[in-house]
Amino acid sequence: MSAIRTPDEAIVALPARAWIVPVISTIAGSAVAALLPYVALSPSLPPFGLLMLLGWRLLRPELWRVWVALPLGLADDLLNGRPPGSAMTVWTLLFLLLDMVDSRLLWRDHWQDWLLAAVSIALAIAGGWAITAFQGGGGTIWLVIPQILVTIFCFPAAERLCAALDRWRLR
Repeated sequence: MSAIRTPDEAIVALPARAWIVPVISTIAGSAVAALLPYVALSPSLPPFGLLMLLGWRLLRPELWRVWVALPLGLADDLLNGRPPGSAMTVWTLLFLLLDMVDSRLLWRDHWQDWLLAAVSIALAIAGGWAITAFQGGGGTIWLVIPQILVTIFCFPAAERLCAALDRWRLR
């Protein structure tokens, strides 16, 4: 007689590699921009942590609950020197938005994922800019438009990286 598992029990039953790889890859993505020896007057590098977060969330929607965005956002804030709570707030709102979209769509293809990621990226970067501007920094919104465009075009590469890591973690 087999017992029915809840989704939480199924996640716990997975080997450690199955749930550690997405978290570590997202935190490593957040650390990339902080570790690169690159100095810029305006934001030009894509937020790699956000790209990895969206790549995992759109590739495996069942993998993470909404609350996971809070600790991952805190790690991103601490690694990148942004005001504490900015990525936590924006990433959690993005997860809620993506959950609403997932409840409406029956299936998605690559182009819909890219469109969802583009909207999410634009909202996340603009939201981070608004939080920074509210605290007295940030400059004009036009400074982050190139970063939004570069990040949108980098998303397919991040999604492929997440897919490769996903194949490795489930092996």
